Amino acid sequence: MKGTGRFIRIFAVIFITIFFIGSAAAEYSRVVTFGADLSGAQRTMLAAEFGVNLAQADVPVVEITNAEERRYLEGLVADNLIGNRAISSALVEMLPEGQGINVETRNITWVTTDMYENALVTAGISDARIIVAAPFPVSGTAALTGIFKAVEHATGRSLGNTSKKIANEELVRTGQLGQEIGKEKATRLILLVKERIVRERPETRVEIRQIIVNVAGDLNINLTERQIEDITTLMQRVSSLKLNIGDISRQITGLRTEVEKNIKNSAEVKGWVTRLLDLINQLIQQIRALFLQEQ
Repeated sequence: MKGTGRFIRIFAVIFITIFFIGSAAAEYSRVVTFGADLSGAQRTMLAAEFGVNLAQADVPVVEITNAEERRYLEGLVADNLIGNRAISSALVEMLPEGQGINVETRNITWVTTDMYENALVTAGISDARIIVAAPFPVSGTAALTGIFKAVEHATGRSLGNTSKKIANEELVRTGQLGQEIGKEKATRLILLVKERIVRERPETRVEIRQIIVNVAGDLNINLTERQIEDITTLMQRVSSLKLNIGDISRQITGLRTEVEKNIKNSAEVKGWVTRLLDLINQLIQQIRALFLQEQ
């Protein structure tokens, strides 16, 4: 009987641990968004890029149209960067809390991964792995709207039109500034300015402008008067979102230059594996303790 009781307890520990692992894995879901103008062959090709088997129908698929893309981009970006067809597609995988945002791109020529990540934070998105792809080179400006649609489908909550519009504007303004001062400098500048805006919560346009001038000076970036005014207008809108500094600070760690990414890449990759190994180690320790109690 003593042995039976011991194995019942061991089984209970294993069951509880497996249940916990299963629950943790269920905290996130994957959604694919396809541009509505893709051919069947192009969808199949992109699905393979995403590691998704469309025949199994185990991953929800949503479509994004050119009209939806234009809703947030018209007036911000030249027509040739939007195009007349919805092509950009994405895989969105919602991750457990604390994992941050990680974006990969394939065949995206104008928008960088850091630009996507920064805009996603502005839209209130956290803890997601995203692959943005197209069957041939495209600018990528329209992909953000598809990502938002996939996130809303995965989470069941609306991000809000205001947040999505401001995030799209931030993406475009960063790209335009990047053409003038370099994309890496532009992304870094917008990121650090936004962080200070959210942390200090300036109440006037003059205060916002001064933050921009100070951050640009710290980064040794020379801005024109027009550039300062454009960034000030953007940051006034960002400040209206009332973003939480705690969320921004946590997500900001995922928005790095390529050099910083290379340094910290391994830590990001190991996140989920470490959690799983910790659970397994706890299970081993509990089983060992049960055996010792029975001796």
